[in-house]
Amino acid sequence: MQSSIIDVFRAIATALPDRECLVHRATRHTYATVHDRAERLASLLAGRGLGAHRERPRLGPCESGQDHLALYLHNCPAYFEATLGALAARLAPLSVNYRYTAAELRHLFGDARPAVIVYHATFAPVIAEVLPQLPTTPLLLQVEDGSGHPLLPGALDYDRALDETPRDPTPPDASPDDLFLLYTGGTTGMPKGTMWRNGDLMRNLAGILYPPDASPAEAATAVAAAVGPHYLGTAPFMHATGWVGALRTLLLGGVVVIPDAPHRLDPPDVCALIEREQIDTASLVGEAFCRPIADELDRRTYDMSSLRAVLLSGGATQPRTLERLAAHMHQTVFSDAAGSSEIMQVVRTEIPIGATREAGVFSMLPRGRVVDQARTRLLGPGEEGIGWLAGAEPLPLGYLGDEAKTAETFQTVDGQRLGIPGDLVRLRADGTLVLLGRDSMTINTGGEKVFAEEVERAVFTHPAVLDVLVVGRPSERWGSEVVALIRLDGAAGLPDDEELRARAGEQIARYKLPKAFLQVPEIRRNPAGKADYAWARALAAEASEESCLPSHTSAATRP
Repeated sequence: MQSSIIDVFRAIATALPDRECLVHRATRHTYATVHDRAERLASLLAGRGLGAHRERPRLGPCESGQDHLALYLHNCPAYFEATLGALAARLAPLSVNYRYTAAELRHLFGDARPAVIVYHATFAPVIAEVLPQLPTTPLLLQVEDGSGHPLLPGALDYDRALDETPRDPTPPDASPDDLFLLYTGGTTGMPKGTMWRNGDLMRNLAGILYPPDASPAEAATAVAAAVGPHYLGTAPFMHATGWVGALRTLLLGGVVVIPDAPHRLDPPDVCALIEREQIDTASLVGEAFCRPIADELDRRTYDMSSLRAVLLSGGATQPRTLERLAAHMHQTVFSDAAGSSEIMQVVRTEIPIGATREAGVFSMLPRGRVVDQARTRLLGPGEEGIGWLAGAEPLPLGYLGDEAKTAETFQTVDGQRLGIPGDLVRLRADGTLVLLGRDSMTINTGGEKVFAEEVERAVFTHPAVLDVLVVGRPSERWGSEVVALIRLDGAAGLPDDEELRARAGEQIARYKLPKAFLQVPEIRRNPAGKADYAWARALAAEASEESCLPSHTSAATRP
């Protein structure tokens, strides 16, 4: 029997009312406080007639019968009060990338059609710009953040509204069929809303403390007998890695600690929080997060002895950076994981510090699968070849309002319904696999396929390379040519193109090596560490139009 997320949380909050739950700056909420605030929000929403209007048996796989609540927030306690409040009132929560422009926001809101938007006051001007183009006017709940922006016309102050709304003594019964919308990052196209049934997502979130089919009471009993994780919420909650990772912590009876600067990485703040709050679990986004934290630990002494597990995701991390971290985090196990909003994490590997490790090599988790390139069969143990990374059930129903894209991504292969989001892997005979990257990032050059992430890993091995992004650009000779945008560490020297090529050539075949290296002052990434490939392609094309000057003097050196 499946349980809903809100029913499990309610049971845990009832069993552990005084246990700390969310910490941010001076705010220290207990489970009872978060439960109370979530239920007050649910009463407010239900009082406006919002909730579920058609049940799942009456809906198509890409349809929603619920109202939707958008979270347009930096990391903060309200993220989870509003998530849980939406679920308690039977609205489907969805996160919003706070870096989106007004045009991108219009697309997302046009697709998601939120009935409620919970937003930080700093985003009020963008909300005001977008509202006139929306088909209906949503309920606006504005969260004060010190930015000085007044309430938008018709908006409610979030905290005041919760304080003035009494809890409903008989809230609506939640259903495992209720939706949880995880929007894709839009890396390879416009964002899509993956429609997770609440019960299916709960099965992915259930931890080692209780099985996926545990009742809320059984889950609460197991959690009460254990000490939950102290999780550092550095990854932006607007992306699945941060949002789902933190939500899992609450469903294990743990505490989520949010850095003081929630909209950017502040290494001194992060290191101080680990020491002060005795953080034992953290999720870091590749080199974009790990290197600045390693730099801070080299500059100043912090007590990192509480940290037991660091999960890396969203980008490569150089072995030398991990060795620097490990020198300060003696008890910490580092692991790397990969997945997506469509399939969650399906591969992982523990990283041996100081030992030789081939980058990009993973072991499959129980739900992981590899499908042949024709998508006709599964590649089994002992087979070798390139195929699609896939995940088995539990999976989303599909993409909100997009049957064609749903049919393309969620397919039945060898009798199993699988999610195939578009990542190519090389399966090895020993069952391990090498992650090659998104098919859309594949560069066809001179009749050969080159995988951008594979080249990035090879270029990264040079000690002077701080960051790298590999793209293709048009070439009369090759059709497309491989170009690497690089950020260099001046203290480690300034290698020329041939030195960079020679170092990368120790890892990959010659035809995969970049034809040009364009030095840039910074690689553009979003707050979750994901690269801006559109920016990189445009910059590479511009450098080509300017006769592709040498890397250290090219147009790419301009900000």
